[in-house]
Amino acid sequence: MEFLKSSKRRSLLSELIYILLNIALAIAILAVVWAVDSPIAAFALVLLSKWRILAVRPRYWFANIQANSVDIIVSLSIIILLYAASGAVIAQYILTAAYIVWLLFIKPRSKRVFVTLQAGTATFLGVSALMTVSYDWMASPVVLLMWLIGYSAARHVLSNYDEAHISFYSLLWGFIVAEIGWLTYHWTFAYELSGVGNIKLVQSALIVTSLSFLAERIYASYTKHGEVRSGDVILPALLSISLIVILLVFFNRLGAGTI
Repeated sequence: MEFLKSSKRRSLLSELIYILLNIALAIAILAVVWAVDSPIAAFALVLLSKWRILAVRPRYWFANIQANSVDIIVSLSIIILLYAASGAVIAQYILTAAYIVWLLFIKPRSKRVFVTLQAGTATFLGVSALMTVSYDWMASPVVLLMWLIGYSAARHVLSNYDEAHISFYSLLWGFIVAEIGWLTYHWTFAYELSGVGNIKLVQSALIVTSLSFLAERIYASYTKHGEVRSGDVILPALLSISLIVILLVFFNRLGAGTI
């Protein structure tokens, strides 16, 4: 009985330490953003916090990096957006709070709905952050990073299913996202938001996230029933297609976005 009480106390203590360390990480990143002009130091802090990825035999490194790629994408994207929000302190506080929510309540969950949410968050934030900083880059790194975002998100979702062809489908979805990245690189729209510094609502992030959501619903329906049932996908399809049509036809024509 004493052993059980001791184990419970240790469990509560470790949980408290886990919470405090994650909050400290988010606050430390915000402090680095305020103190240093370059995001490299903040990137290094995030990568150092992932030391457990490499705390195994080298043959497991690649698998661990793949398993943690969604979290890394979200973390690096938050840093980029924090820098983009320079001067808008309230927006930086909100981003930091959102990152804490990610670390404590979203990232640790393993239920399928949370896994899908994790992949969707990485897709939206990853594309948003990439398009925020890549306006003067060459096309090749933009397309490559878009592929990496799509591949990582797809693999993250598929790993929660009993799928024998995870690598193939992940590579395929990464290629589709890369194609969208190549197109939007040449014609990028972003919508102004007030009070958030240079953060903009990136059109390509909305499009890729919508298509990713639709693809996940189609795949989920197929794996559950052995076929794609219209009742499972009709609403997601209408929502996704409607959003994309509104963005591409209505807002672009009105010039609501900035290139």
